Amino acid sequence: MSRTQRTDEGRGRLGSVLSGLAVALGCVLFLGGFVWGAVVYQPYTVPTGSMTPTIGAGDRVLAQRIDGSEVRRGDVVVFRQASWGDLPMVKRVVGVGGDRISCCTDGKLMVNGKQVAEPYLPDGAGAAATGIPATTVPKGRLFLLGDERSGSLDSSVHLGDGEHGSVPRGAVEGRVDAVAWPMGKFGMLERPDGFADMSGGISDPGPLRLMVAAVVSGAVLVLGGAAYGPVAKRLGRGRERARSRGRSGEAAHVG
Repeated sequence: MSRTQRTDEGRGRLGSVLSGLAVALGCVLFLGGFVWGAVVYQPYTVPTGSMTPTIGAGDRVLAQRIDGSEVRRGDVVVFRQASWGDLPMVKRVVGVGGDRISCCTDGKLMVNGKQVAEPYLPDGAGAAATGIPATTVPKGRLFLLGDERSGSLDSSVHLGDGEHGSVPRGAVEGRVDAVAWPMGKFGMLERPDGFADMSGGISDPGPLRLMVAAVVSGAVLVLGGAAYGPVAKRLGRGRERARSRGRSGEAAHVG
């Protein structure tokens, strides 16, 4: 056996080992990302357009399973409230326990005497359709509004129901991190800066980006590792043909 053949065989064995490791690691990342996502996130279909344009009717969203104590102003949450129909609903938190909510001053929502910038509202829309009288959110509860203020059955509509239209933190089932469907709208929800300088600040994004990166990286490793064998064989055949032509040329020259 020539030195060249031994070298090619050694490289082939090393390549096979590395491709196997790539496929194994890829499977771990790919499946692990999906399992991680299934544990941390819950998908929901939004039934109405009350969160337009952020989330449309029929959109599929991914909500991170969190405790109600983790909710911050500006979060879009999934919750259930018996007096609101006891069905999963999606709204934005604009006030937490102790906050003073009112609307509108210069067309802006007021939280604790400060005007809040709300870039997520529809273009040209005001912060409330009919105004919100000054209301203090009870401790341990949340004040929620839809981004489509003119057609949202939210805290502003339920002000007369008791507890000033608020819902308990314990009613929250998850915090929406992203729109998953339709594909044209796929993306992470932005955390609004209008609440950033208030006490408690705004929440940090969940681990969805890491999960997506794990799944994509795993898929690339699996495909790359699986493709090594066929590619290596094709290249090997090409090298063997080149060597054969070389040996034929040498024999002809000697003859």
